[in-house]
Amino acid sequence: MTTLTTAQAVVSMLEVNGIDTIFCLPGVQNDPFFDALYDRTNAIKPIHARHEQACAYMALGYAMATGSPSAYVVVPGPGFLNTTAALSTAYAANAPVLALTGQIQQAMIGRNLGLLHELPDQLAIMRGLTKWADRITSPAAAPGLVNEAFRRLLSGRRRPVALECAMDTWARKAPVELISTPANADPCPVDEDAVERAAKLLGSAQNPMIVVGGGALDAGEHIARIAEMLDAPVMTGRMGQGVIDGRHRLSVTMPAGYLFWGEADVVLAVGTRLQPQQQNWGLDDKLKIIRVDIDGEELDRQRRPEIGIIGDAAATMKALADRLGEHASKPNGRAEHVAEIKGRANKAVRDKLAPQVAYLEAIRKALPEDGILVDELTQMGYVARLAWPTYKPRTFLSTGYQGTLGWGYATSLGVKVARPDTPVVSINGDGGFMFTAMEMATAAQHGIGVVAVVFSDGAYGNVKRIQQQSFNNRTIASDLRNPDFVKLGESFGLHAERVKSPEELSTAISRGIARGGPVLIDCPVGELPDPWSIVQVPRNRPAKS
Repeated sequence: MTTLTTAQAVVSMLEVNGIDTIFCLPGVQNDPFFDALYDRTNAIKPIHARHEQACAYMALGYAMATGSPSAYVVVPGPGFLNTTAALSTAYAANAPVLALTGQIQQAMIGRNLGLLHELPDQLAIMRGLTKWADRITSPAAAPGLVNEAFRRLLSGRRRPVALECAMDTWARKAPVELISTPANADPCPVDEDAVERAAKLLGSAQNPMIVVGGGALDAGEHIARIAEMLDAPVMTGRMGQGVIDGRHRLSVTMPAGYLFWGEADVVLAVGTRLQPQQQNWGLDDKLKIIRVDIDGEELDRQRRPEIGIIGDAAATMKALADRLGEHASKPNGRAEHVAEIKGRANKAVRDKLAPQVAYLEAIRKALPEDGILVDELTQMGYVARLAWPTYKPRTFLSTGYQGTLGWGYATSLGVKVARPDTPVVSINGDGGFMFTAMEMATAAQHGIGVVAVVFSDGAYGNVKRIQQQSFNNRTIASDLRNPDFVKLGESFGLHAERVKSPEELSTAISRGIARGGPVLIDCPVGELPDPWSIVQVPRNRPAKS
Protein backbone atom coordinates (compact mmCIF):
# COMPACT_ATOMS: atom_id res chain seq x y z
CA MET A 1 0.00 0.00 0.00
CA THR A 2 1.06 3.56 -0.74
CA THR A 3 -0.25 6.76 0.79
CA LEU A 4 -1.84 8.73 -2.03
CA THR A 5 -4.47 11.35 -2.61
CA THR A 6 -7.65 10.28 -4.34
CA ALA A 7 -6.52 12.33 -7.34
CA GLN A 8 -3.16 10.54 -7.50
CA ALA A 9 -4.89 7.17 -7.31
CA VAL A 10 -7.29 8.08 -10.12
CA VAL A 11 -4.53 9.39 -12.38
CA SER A 12 -2.50 6.22 -11.77
CA MET A 13 -5.44 4.01 -12.69
CA LEU A 14 -6.17 6.02 -15.84
CA GLU A 15 -2.58 5.35 -16.88
CA VAL A 16 -2.85 1.64 -16.04
CA ASN A 17 -5.95 1.44 -18.25
CA GLY A 18 -4.22 2.94 -21.27
CA ILE A 19 -5.41 6.55 -21.20
CA ASP A 20 -2.64 8.56 -22.86
CA THR A 21 -4.63 11.76 -23.49
CA ILE A 22 -7.22 13.51 -21.36
CA PHE A 23 -9.41 16.30 -22.73
CA CYS A 24 -10.04 18.90 -20.09
CA LEU A 25 -10.99 22.33 -18.84
CA PRO A 26 -9.66 22.97 -15.31
CA GLY A 27 -11.54 24.61 -12.48
CA VAL A 28 -11.47 25.00 -8.72
CA GLN A 29 -13.36 21.79 -7.88
CA ASN A 30 -10.71 19.77 -9.74
CA ASP A 31 -7.52 21.59 -8.70
CA PRO A 32 -6.06 18.60 -6.81
CA PHE A 33 -6.73 16.36 -9.80
CA PHE A 34 -4.74 18.60 -12.12
CA ASP A 35 -1.95 18.88 -9.56
CA ALA A 36 -1.73 15.08 -9.58
CA LEU A 37 -1.87 15.04 -13.39
CA TYR A 38 1.05 17.50 -13.51
CA ASP A 39 3.42 14.75 -12.32
CA ARG A 40 2.19 12.26 -14.96
CA THR A 41 2.09 14.38 -18.12
CA ASN A 42 4.87 12.22 -19.57
CA ALA A 43 2.24 9.44 -19.69
CA ILE A 44 -1.09 11.31 -19.97
CA LYS A 45 -1.16 14.42 -22.13
CA PRO A 46 -3.76 17.06 -21.26
CA ILE A 47 -5.51 18.75 -24.19
CA HIS A 48 -7.45 21.73 -22.88
CA ALA A 49 -10.27 23.39 -24.81
CA ARG A 50 -12.15 26.68 -24.80
CA HIS A 51 -15.51 25.20 -23.82
CA GLU A 52 -16.48 22.05 -21.91
CA GLN A 53 -18.56 20.77 -24.81
CA ALA A 54 -15.38 20.52 -26.87
CA CYS A 55 -13.65 18.45 -24.18
CA ALA A 56 -16.39 15.83 -24.44
CA TYR A 57 -16.64 16.03 -28.23
CA MET A 58 -12.89 15.53 -28.55
CA ALA A 59 -13.05 12.51 -26.24
CA LEU A 60 -15.91 11.21 -28.40
CA GLY A 61 -13.86 11.64 -31.57
CA TYR A 62 -10.89 9.88 -29.99
CA ALA A 63 -13.06 6.91 -28.98
CA MET A 64 -14.83 6.66 -32.34
CA ALA A 65 -11.58 6.81 -34.32
CA THR A 66 -9.85 4.12 -32.26
CA GLY A 67 -12.61 1.96 -30.82
CA SER A 68 -10.78 2.30 -27.48
CA PRO A 69 -11.77 4.13 -24.30
CA SER A 70 -11.09 7.85 -23.97
CA ALA A 71 -11.63 10.31 -21.12
CA TYR A 72 -12.45 13.91 -20.35
CA VAL A 73 -12.51 15.86 -17.09
CA VAL A 74 -14.54 19.00 -16.29
CA VAL A 75 -15.92 20.85 -13.30
CA PRO A 76 -19.36 19.96 -11.93
CA GLY A 77 -22.65 21.73 -12.47
CA PRO A 78 -22.60 23.93 -15.59
CA GLY A 79 -19.26 22.44 -16.65
CA PHE A 80 -20.67 18.92 -16.70
CA LEU A 81 -23.98 20.07 -18.18
CA ASN A 82 -22.09 21.69 -21.06
CA THR A 83 -20.81 18.22 -22.00
CA THR A 84 -24.14 16.42 -22.07
CA ALA A 85 -24.84 16.83 -25.81
CA ALA A 86 -21.58 15.04 -26.50
CA LEU A 87 -22.27 12.46 -23.80
CA SER A 88 -25.69 11.66 -25.26
CA THR A 89 -24.06 11.39 -28.69
CA ALA A 90 -21.52 8.93 -27.29
CA TYR A 91 -24.47 6.93 -25.94
CA ALA A 92 -26.19 6.95 -29.34
CA ALA A 93 -22.98 6.12 -31.22
CA ASN A 94 -21.88 3.36 -28.80
CA ALA A 95 -18.62 5.13 -27.97
CA PRO A 96 -16.56 4.18 -24.87
CA VAL A 97 -16.09 7.60 -23.24
CA LEU A 98 -15.30 8.15 -19.56
CA ALA A 99 -16.76 11.37 -18.17
CA LEU A 100 -14.83 12.43 -15.07
CA THR A 101 -16.21 15.38 -13.12
CA GLY A 102 -15.71 17.20 -9.89
CA GLN A 103 -18.34 17.84 -7.23
CA ILE A 104 -19.00 20.23 -4.38
CA GLN A 105 -17.72 19.26 -0.90
CA GLN A 106 -18.71 15.69 -0.10
CA ALA A 107 -20.70 16.48 3.04
CA MET A 108 -22.69 19.14 1.17
CA ILE A 109 -23.88 16.98 -1.74
CA GLY A 110 -27.68 16.83 -1.93
CA ARG A 111 -28.33 19.52 0.70
CA ASN A 112 -29.35 22.26 -1.79
CA LEU A 113 -27.34 25.00 -0.08
CA GLY A 114 -26.66 27.00 -3.21
CA LEU A 115 -22.93 26.28 -3.37
CA LEU A 116 -20.88 27.08 -6.45
CA HIS A 117 -21.76 24.65 -9.28
CA GLU A 118 -24.20 22.69 -7.11
CA LEU A 119 -26.88 20.65 -8.90
CA PRO A 120 -29.89 18.97 -7.23
CA ASP A 121 -28.57 15.52 -8.25
CA GLN A 122 -25.65 15.49 -10.67
CA LEU A 123 -25.12 11.74 -10.31
CA ALA A 124 -28.71 11.08 -11.37
CA ILE A 125 -28.15 13.09 -14.56
CA MET A 126 -24.99 11.09 -15.23
CA ARG A 127 -26.82 7.83 -14.76
CA GLY A 128 -29.49 8.94 -17.21
CA LEU A 129 -26.93 9.56 -19.96
CA THR A 130 -24.50 6.66 -19.46
CA LYS A 131 -24.55 2.90 -19.01
CA TRP A 132 -23.06 3.27 -15.51
CA ALA A 133 -22.02 6.07 -13.15
CA ASP A 134 -20.76 6.29 -9.57
CA ARG A 135 -19.12 8.59 -7.02
CA ILE A 136 -15.59 8.21 -5.66
CA THR A 137 -15.82 8.83 -1.91
CA SER A 138 -12.31 7.94 -0.66
CA PRO A 139 -8.75 7.33 -1.87
CA ALA A 140 -9.03 3.61 -1.11
CA ALA A 141 -12.16 3.28 -3.26
CA ALA A 142 -10.64 5.02 -6.28
CA PRO A 143 -8.65 2.16 -7.90
CA GLY A 144 -11.56 -0.25 -7.82
CA LEU A 145 -14.07 2.27 -9.12
CA VAL A 146 -11.81 3.39 -11.98
CA ASN A 147 -11.19 -0.21 -13.01
CA GLU A 148 -14.91 -0.92 -12.76
CA ALA A 149 -15.56 2.03 -15.05
CA PHE A 150 -13.18 0.59 -17.64
CA ARG A 151 -14.59 -2.92 -17.28
CA ARG A 152 -17.99 -1.54 -18.13
CA LEU A 153 -16.58 0.55 -20.99
CA LEU A 154 -15.07 -2.59 -22.52
CA SER A 155 -17.86 -5.07 -21.81
CA GLY A 156 -21.03 -5.63 -23.77
CA ARG A 157 -22.39 -2.71 -25.69
CA ARG A 158 -19.85 0.10 -25.81
CA ARG A 159 -21.36 3.18 -24.22
CA PRO A 160 -20.10 6.01 -21.97
CA VAL A 161 -19.65 5.79 -18.22
CA ALA A 162 -19.09 8.50 -15.62
CA LEU A 163 -17.38 9.10 -12.29
CA GLU A 164 -17.65 12.13 -10.02
CA CYS A 165 -15.49 13.10 -7.08
CA ALA A 166 -16.00 15.83 -4.48
CA MET A 167 -13.50 18.68 -4.39
CA ASP A 168 -12.34 17.84 -0.86
CA THR A 169 -12.15 14.12 -1.62
CA TRP A 170 -9.70 14.70 -4.47
CA ALA A 171 -7.07 15.97 -2.02
CA ARG A 172 -7.75 13.49 0.82
CA LYS A 173 -4.79 11.17 1.56
CA ALA A 174 -4.91 7.58 2.75
CA PRO A 175 -3.18 4.24 2.23
CA VAL A 176 -4.18 2.99 -1.23
CA GLU A 177 -3.68 -0.39 -2.89
CA LEU A 178 -3.28 0.33 -6.57
CA ILE A 179 -4.33 -2.30 -9.11
CA SER A 180 -1.44 -3.17 -11.40
CA THR A 181 -3.43 -4.63 -14.29
CA PRO A 182 -5.99 -2.93 -16.55
CA ALA A 183 -9.62 -3.91 -16.55
CA ASN A 184 -10.72 -6.65 -18.91
CA ALA A 185 -13.94 -7.07 -20.81
CA ASP A 186 -16.38 -9.66 -19.54
CA PRO A 187 -16.21 -12.87 -21.60
CA CYS A 188 -18.77 -13.24 -24.35
CA PRO A 189 -18.79 -16.81 -25.69
CA VAL A 190 -20.12 -17.69 -29.13
CA ASP A 191 -23.58 -19.27 -29.16
CA GLU A 192 -22.65 -22.24 -31.33
CA ASP A 193 -26.18 -23.71 -31.53
CA ALA A 194 -27.69 -20.42 -32.69
CA VAL A 195 -24.88 -19.94 -35.20
CA GLU A 196 -25.59 -23.38 -36.67
CA ARG A 197 -29.30 -22.55 -37.03
CA ALA A 198 -28.42 -19.24 -38.67
CA ALA A 199 -26.09 -20.97 -41.13
CA LYS A 200 -28.84 -23.38 -42.15
CA LEU A 201 -31.38 -20.61 -42.65
CA LEU A 202 -28.99 -18.45 -44.67
CA GLY A 203 -27.90 -21.43 -46.72
CA SER A 204 -31.50 -22.06 -47.78
CA ALA A 205 -32.29 -18.41 -48.59
CA GLN A 206 -33.16 -17.37 -52.14
CA ASN A 207 -32.76 -13.62 -51.66
CA PRO A 208 -30.52 -13.09 -48.63
CA MET A 209 -29.45 -9.64 -47.50
CA ILE A 210 -27.02 -8.41 -44.84
CA VAL A 211 -27.44 -5.18 -42.87
CA VAL A 212 -24.55 -3.94 -40.73
CA GLY A 213 -24.23 -1.14 -38.20
CA GLY A 214 -21.62 0.29 -35.89
CA GLY A 215 -21.50 -2.88 -33.83
CA ALA A 216 -19.98 -4.72 -36.80
CA LEU A 217 -16.96 -2.47 -37.38
CA ASP A 218 -14.48 -5.16 -36.34
CA ALA A 219 -16.22 -8.00 -38.19
CA GLY A 220 -15.77 -6.87 -41.80
CA GLU A 221 -13.47 -9.66 -42.94
CA HIS A 222 -15.92 -12.35 -41.90
CA ILE A 223 -18.99 -10.48 -43.15
CA ALA A 224 -17.37 -10.14 -46.57
CA ARG A 225 -16.78 -13.92 -46.62
CA ILE A 226 -20.43 -14.58 -45.78
CA ALA A 227 -21.66 -12.12 -48.39
CA GLU A 228 -19.49 -13.65 -51.11
CA MET A 229 -20.68 -17.16 -50.28
CA LEU A 230 -24.28 -16.00 -50.65
CA ASP A 231 -24.01 -13.25 -53.30
CA ALA A 232 -25.82 -11.20 -50.67
CA PRO A 233 -25.78 -7.40 -50.77
CA VAL A 234 -24.37 -5.80 -47.61
CA MET A 235 -26.18 -2.61 -46.65
CA THR A 236 -23.97 -0.34 -44.55
CA GLY A 237 -25.97 2.12 -42.50
CA ARG A 238 -24.18 5.38 -41.74
CA MET A 239 -22.68 3.96 -38.53
CA GLY A 240 -21.61 0.81 -40.38
CA GLN A 241 -19.88 2.46 -43.31
CA GLY A 242 -16.51 0.83 -43.86
CA VAL A 243 -17.46 -2.54 -42.34
CA ILE A 244 -16.69 -3.78 -45.83
CA ASP A 245 -14.94 -1.68 -48.46
CA GLY A 246 -17.43 0.61 -50.20
CA ARG A 247 -15.93 -0.44 -53.54
CA HIS A 248 -16.79 -4.09 -52.93
CA ARG A 249 -19.31 -5.33 -55.50
CA LEU A 250 -21.72 -6.35 -52.72
CA SER A 251 -21.46 -3.18 -50.63
CA VAL A 252 -24.52 -0.93 -50.90
CA THR A 253 -25.81 2.13 -49.07
CA MET A 254 -29.37 2.92 -48.01
CA PRO A 255 -31.06 3.64 -51.38
CA ALA A 256 -30.08 0.25 -52.83
CA GLY A 257 -30.64 -1.41 -49.47
CA TYR A 258 -34.23 -0.19 -49.53
CA LEU A 259 -34.81 -1.97 -52.84
CA PHE A 260 -33.20 -5.19 -51.61
CA TRP A 261 -35.27 -5.08 -48.42
CA GLY A 262 -38.45 -5.31 -50.46
CA GLU A 263 -37.41 -8.62 -52.04
CA ALA A 264 -35.38 -10.25 -49.24
CA ASP A 265 -36.50 -13.53 -47.69
CA VAL A 266 -33.73 -13.73 -45.05
CA VAL A 267 -31.91 -10.75 -43.52
CA LEU A 268 -28.76 -11.09 -41.44
CA ALA A 269 -28.55 -7.96 -39.24
CA VAL A 270 -25.24 -7.48 -37.41
CA GLY A 271 -24.59 -4.80 -34.80
CA THR A 272 -27.47 -2.60 -35.96
CA ARG A 273 -30.70 -1.39 -34.38
CA LEU A 274 -32.41 -2.08 -37.72
CA GLN A 275 -34.71 0.81 -36.81
CA PRO A 276 -35.59 2.38 -40.20
CA GLN A 277 -35.97 -1.01 -41.83
CA GLN A 278 -38.35 -2.41 -39.24
CA GLN A 279 -40.26 0.77 -38.45
CA ASN A 280 -40.38 2.48 -41.83
CA TRP A 281 -39.67 -0.01 -44.60
CA GLY A 282 -42.00 -2.65 -43.22
CA LEU A 283 -42.17 -6.28 -42.15
CA ASP A 284 -44.24 -9.27 -43.17
CA ASP A 285 -44.46 -12.97 -42.47
CA LYS A 286 -42.35 -13.86 -45.51
CA LEU A 287 -39.30 -12.09 -44.10
CA LYS A 288 -37.10 -13.99 -41.66
CA ILE A 289 -34.54 -11.97 -39.69
CA ILE A 290 -31.38 -13.19 -37.99
CA ARG A 291 -30.06 -10.64 -35.52
CA VAL A 292 -26.59 -10.61 -34.00
CA ASP A 293 -26.00 -8.08 -31.23
CA ILE A 294 -23.92 -7.94 -28.08
CA ASP A 295 -26.86 -6.25 -26.34
CA GLY A 296 -29.52 -8.85 -25.67
CA GLU A 297 -32.17 -6.19 -25.08
CA GLU A 298 -31.76 -5.00 -28.65
CA LEU A 299 -32.70 -8.26 -30.33
CA ASP A 300 -36.48 -8.10 -29.97
CA ARG A 301 -36.98 -4.43 -29.16
CA GLN A 302 -39.31 -4.01 -32.15
CA ARG A 303 -39.99 -7.55 -33.31
CA ARG A 304 -38.74 -10.93 -32.17
CA PRO A 305 -36.31 -12.22 -34.82
CA GLU A 306 -36.41 -15.68 -36.30
CA ILE A 307 -33.00 -16.25 -34.73
CA GLY A 308 -31.44 -13.95 -32.13
CA ILE A 309 -27.77 -14.32 -31.25
CA ILE A 310 -26.21 -12.45 -28.34
CA GLY A 311 -22.51 -12.12 -28.95
CA ASP A 312 -19.47 -10.25 -30.15
CA ALA A 313 -19.88 -9.51 -33.85
CA ALA A 314 -16.37 -10.49 -34.93
CA ALA A 315 -16.31 -13.83 -33.09
CA THR A 316 -19.88 -14.70 -34.09
CA MET A 317 -19.37 -13.80 -37.75
CA LYS A 318 -16.19 -15.86 -37.92
CA ALA A 319 -18.08 -18.84 -36.55
CA LEU A 320 -20.95 -18.25 -38.96
CA ALA A 321 -18.64 -17.93 -41.95
CA ASP A 322 -16.95 -21.20 -40.98
CA ARG A 323 -20.29 -23.01 -40.61
CA LEU A 324 -21.94 -21.52 -43.67
CA GLY A 325 -19.74 -23.47 -46.05
CA GLU A 326 -21.59 -26.63 -45.07
CA HIS A 327 -24.94 -25.11 -46.06
CA ALA A 328 -24.13 -22.78 -48.97
CA SER A 329 -21.66 -24.57 -51.17
CA LYS A 330 -21.82 -22.02 -53.99
CA PRO A 331 -23.17 -18.50 -54.62
CA ASN A 332 -26.83 -18.35 -55.59
CA GLY A 333 -26.28 -16.62 -58.91
CA ARG A 334 -27.58 -13.19 -57.90
CA ALA A 335 -24.36 -11.28 -58.66
CA GLU A 336 -25.72 -9.65 -61.82
CA HIS A 337 -29.00 -8.76 -60.16
CA VAL A 338 -27.18 -7.17 -57.22
CA ALA A 339 -25.00 -5.16 -59.59
CA GLU A 340 -28.03 -3.95 -61.54
CA ILE A 341 -29.95 -2.80 -58.46
CA LYS A 342 -26.86 -1.16 -56.98
CA GLY A 343 -26.13 0.67 -60.21
CA ARG A 344 -29.72 1.88 -60.55
CA ALA A 345 -29.82 3.20 -56.98
CA ASN A 346 -26.44 4.92 -57.24
CA LYS A 347 -27.50 6.60 -60.48
CA ALA A 348 -30.66 7.92 -58.84
CA VAL A 349 -28.58 9.50 -56.06
CA ARG A 350 -26.13 11.03 -58.52
CA ASP A 351 -28.89 12.39 -60.76
CA LYS A 352 -30.93 13.82 -57.88
CA LEU A 353 -28.08 15.19 -55.79
CA ALA A 354 -25.42 16.01 -58.37
CA PRO A 355 -24.01 19.18 -56.71
CA GLN A 356 -23.45 17.49 -53.34
CA VAL A 357 -22.04 14.36 -54.98
CA ALA A 358 -19.58 16.45 -56.95
CA TYR A 359 -18.23 18.05 -53.76
CA LEU A 360 -18.05 14.69 -51.99
CA GLU A 361 -16.15 13.19 -54.91
CA ALA A 362 -13.73 16.11 -54.73
CA ILE A 363 -13.09 15.43 -51.04
CA ARG A 364 -12.71 11.70 -51.63
CA LYS A 365 -10.14 12.40 -54.36
CA ALA A 366 -8.04 14.44 -51.92
CA LEU A 367 -8.25 11.97 -49.01
CA PRO A 368 -6.11 8.82 -48.96
CA GLU A 369 -7.82 5.47 -48.47
CA ASP A 370 -7.43 5.62 -44.70
CA GLY A 371 -8.36 9.31 -44.48
CA ILE A 372 -11.18 10.09 -42.05
CA LEU A 373 -14.29 12.15 -42.83
CA VAL A 374 -16.27 13.57 -39.91
CA ASP A 375 -19.76 14.48 -41.04
CA GLU A 376 -22.19 17.11 -39.74
CA LEU A 377 -25.87 17.91 -39.79
CA THR A 378 -25.47 19.72 -43.10
CA GLN A 379 -26.41 19.17 -46.73
CA MET A 380 -23.08 17.52 -47.57
CA GLY A 381 -23.32 15.37 -44.47
CA TYR A 382 -26.80 14.11 -45.29
CA VAL A 383 -25.73 13.10 -48.78
CA ALA A 384 -22.47 11.59 -47.53
CA ARG A 385 -24.55 8.96 -45.74
CA LEU A 386 -25.82 7.89 -49.16
CA ALA A 387 -22.90 8.55 -51.47
CA TRP A 388 -19.58 8.71 -49.60
CA PRO A 389 -17.29 5.81 -50.58
CA THR A 390 -15.92 4.52 -47.26
CA TYR A 391 -13.02 2.13 -47.63
CA LYS A 392 -12.07 1.21 -44.06
CA PRO A 393 -13.78 0.96 -40.65
CA ARG A 394 -13.84 4.09 -38.49
CA THR A 395 -13.08 6.42 -41.38
CA PHE A 396 -16.62 7.83 -41.73
CA LEU A 397 -17.83 9.20 -38.41
CA SER A 398 -21.41 10.25 -37.78
CA THR A 399 -23.67 11.06 -34.81
CA GLY A 400 -26.01 8.12 -35.17
CA TYR A 401 -29.62 8.72 -34.24
CA GLN A 402 -28.78 11.63 -31.94
CA GLY A 403 -28.28 13.99 -34.91
CA THR A 404 -26.15 16.43 -32.92
CA LEU A 405 -25.88 19.71 -34.82
CA GLY A 406 -22.53 21.38 -34.19
CA TRP A 407 -20.65 18.28 -33.07
CA GLY A 408 -18.39 17.98 -36.11
CA TYR A 409 -15.45 20.35 -35.77
CA ALA A 410 -14.64 19.72 -32.10
CA THR A 411 -15.11 15.97 -32.58
CA SER A 412 -12.72 16.00 -35.53
CA LEU A 413 -10.02 17.52 -33.30
CA GLY A 414 -10.24 14.49 -31.02
CA VAL A 415 -10.11 12.21 -34.05
CA LYS A 416 -6.88 13.87 -35.19
CA VAL A 417 -5.33 13.65 -31.73
CA ALA A 418 -6.07 9.92 -31.76
CA ARG A 419 -4.81 9.42 -35.33
CA PRO A 420 -2.10 12.08 -35.75
CA ASP A 421 -0.61 10.53 -38.91
CA THR A 422 -3.96 10.16 -40.69
CA PRO A 423 -5.56 13.01 -42.67
CA VAL A 424 -8.84 14.16 -41.10
CA VAL A 425 -11.43 16.30 -42.89
CA SER A 426 -14.37 17.88 -41.09
CA ILE A 427 -17.34 18.96 -43.23
CA ASN A 428 -19.63 21.60 -41.77
CA GLY A 429 -22.44 23.92 -42.58
CA ASP A 430 -22.04 27.53 -41.53
CA GLY A 431 -24.68 27.04 -38.84
CA GLY A 432 -23.14 23.99 -37.19
CA PHE A 433 -19.56 25.17 -37.50
CA MET A 434 -20.21 28.22 -35.35
CA PHE A 435 -21.23 25.99 -32.42
CA THR A 436 -17.56 25.19 -31.76
CA ALA A 437 -15.69 27.66 -33.98
CA MET A 438 -13.80 28.95 -30.93
CA GLU A 439 -12.00 25.60 -30.86
CA MET A 440 -9.87 26.83 -33.74
CA ALA A 441 -7.90 28.31 -30.85
CA THR A 442 -7.49 24.80 -29.44
CA ALA A 443 -6.40 23.49 -32.83
CA ALA A 444 -3.81 26.23 -33.15
CA GLN A 445 -2.52 25.92 -29.59
CA HIS A 446 -2.06 22.16 -29.75
CA GLY A 447 -1.15 21.92 -33.44
CA ILE A 448 -4.10 19.70 -34.34
CA GLY A 449 -4.00 19.45 -38.12
CA VAL A 450 -7.65 19.01 -39.07
CA VAL A 451 -8.76 20.34 -42.45
CA ALA A 452 -12.18 21.89 -41.81
CA VAL A 453 -14.49 22.76 -44.69
CA VAL A 454 -17.39 25.15 -44.14
CA PHE A 455 -20.09 24.95 -46.81
CA SER A 456 -21.63 28.36 -46.26
CA ASP A 457 -25.09 29.24 -47.53
CA GLY A 458 -26.11 31.88 -44.99
CA ALA A 459 -28.85 29.79 -43.45
CA TYR A 460 -29.80 26.78 -41.44
CA GLY A 461 -30.38 25.34 -44.87
CA ASN A 462 -32.42 22.29 -43.99
CA VAL A 463 -34.73 24.27 -41.70
CA LYS A 464 -35.20 26.99 -44.30
CA ARG A 465 -36.04 24.51 -47.07
CA ILE A 466 -38.69 22.83 -44.95
CA GLN A 467 -40.22 26.21 -44.16
CA GLN A 468 -40.25 27.09 -47.84
CA GLN A 469 -41.69 23.78 -49.01
CA SER A 470 -44.07 22.85 -46.21
CA PHE A 471 -45.09 26.20 -44.74
CA ASN A 472 -45.75 28.33 -47.83
CA ASN A 473 -42.36 30.04 -47.74
CA ARG A 474 -43.00 31.45 -44.25
CA THR A 475 -39.32 31.43 -43.29
CA ILE A 476 -38.46 32.36 -39.73
CA ALA A 477 -35.27 32.22 -37.61
CA SER A 478 -33.37 30.34 -40.32
CA ASP A 479 -31.23 33.02 -42.03
CA LEU A 480 -27.70 33.57 -40.74
CA ARG A 481 -25.27 36.45 -40.72
CA ASN A 482 -21.81 34.97 -41.03
CA PRO A 483 -18.34 36.28 -40.34
CA ASP A 484 -15.72 36.28 -43.05
CA PHE A 485 -14.61 32.71 -42.41
CA VAL A 486 -11.20 33.22 -44.02
CA LYS A 487 -10.42 36.22 -41.82
CA LEU A 488 -11.86 34.40 -38.81
CA GLY A 489 -9.62 31.39 -39.37
CA GLU A 490 -6.57 33.56 -39.92
CA SER A 491 -7.28 35.47 -36.72
CA PHE A 492 -6.94 32.20 -34.81
CA GLY A 493 -3.66 31.42 -36.55
CA LEU A 494 -5.02 28.88 -39.04
CA HIS A 495 -4.22 28.77 -42.72
CA ALA A 496 -7.52 29.76 -44.33
CA GLU A 497 -8.73 30.13 -47.90
CA ARG A 498 -11.91 30.31 -49.96
CA VAL A 499 -12.82 28.05 -52.88
CA LYS A 500 -15.60 28.26 -55.44
CA SER A 501 -15.85 24.82 -57.05
CA PRO A 502 -15.38 21.13 -56.34
CA GLU A 503 -12.10 21.15 -58.25
CA GLU A 504 -10.76 24.05 -56.19
CA LEU A 505 -11.93 22.33 -53.01
CA SER A 506 -10.07 19.10 -53.82
CA THR A 507 -6.87 21.01 -54.50
CA ALA A 508 -7.24 23.07 -51.32
CA ILE A 509 -7.76 19.96 -49.18
CA SER A 510 -4.66 18.35 -50.68
CA ARG A 511 -2.69 21.50 -49.89
CA GLY A 512 -4.10 21.55 -46.37
CA ILE A 513 -3.15 17.92 -45.73
CA ALA A 514 0.35 18.60 -47.02
CA ARG A 515 0.73 21.63 -44.72
CA GLY A 516 0.14 19.50 -41.64
CA GLY A 517 -1.34 22.21 -39.42
CA PRO A 518 -4.95 23.26 -38.84
CA VAL A 519 -6.70 24.56 -41.95
CA LEU A 520 -10.05 26.23 -42.62
CA ILE A 521 -11.62 26.26 -46.07
CA ASP A 522 -14.69 28.38 -46.80
CA CYS A 523 -16.77 27.00 -49.65
CA PRO A 524 -19.79 29.20 -50.44
CA VAL A 525 -22.68 27.26 -51.97
CA GLY A 526 -26.13 28.19 -53.22
CA GLU A 527 -29.37 26.33 -52.68
CA LEU A 528 -28.80 22.59 -52.95
CA PRO A 529 -31.17 19.79 -54.05
CA ASP A 530 -33.37 18.23 -51.39
CA PRO A 531 -32.02 14.80 -50.28
CA TRP A 532 -35.07 13.79 -48.26
CA SER A 533 -37.10 12.37 -51.12
CA ILE A 534 -34.45 9.64 -51.33
CA VAL A 535 -34.28 9.12 -47.56
CA GLN A 536 -37.95 9.36 -46.59
CA VAL A 537 -39.33 6.46 -48.59
CA PRO A 538 -42.65 4.61 -48.26
CA ARG A 539 -43.01 1.12 -46.87
CA ASN A 540 -41.98 -1.53 -49.34
CA ARG A 541 -43.28 -4.49 -47.38
CA PRO A 542 -46.77 -4.80 -45.85
CA ALA A 543 -47.09 -4.67 -42.08
CA LYS A 544 -46.71 -7.98 -40.25
CA SER A 545 -50.14 -9.55 -39.70
